[in-house]
Amino acid sequence: MATTVFDVLSKNIEEDRSSAIEFLIHGGSQDFAGYKEMVGLIRGLETSQRYVEDLSRKYMDDNDD
Repeated sequence: MATTVFDVLSKNIEEDRSSAIEFLIHGGSQDFAGYKEMVGLIRGLETSQRYVEDLSRKYMDDNDD
């Protein structure tokens, strides 16, 4: 199957999410405010990932008809 824009977006979001998680795991946050910011980023990326997956699924379903 060919790579779609959804695949590229999904991969980039996952890479950013993994980087943010690694940052937290290795103590990158200097204070609680920084920690909250990174957790918010991770949450936002997870939400974005779900949107991309939902949109991809809808697009593929529409094209099957």
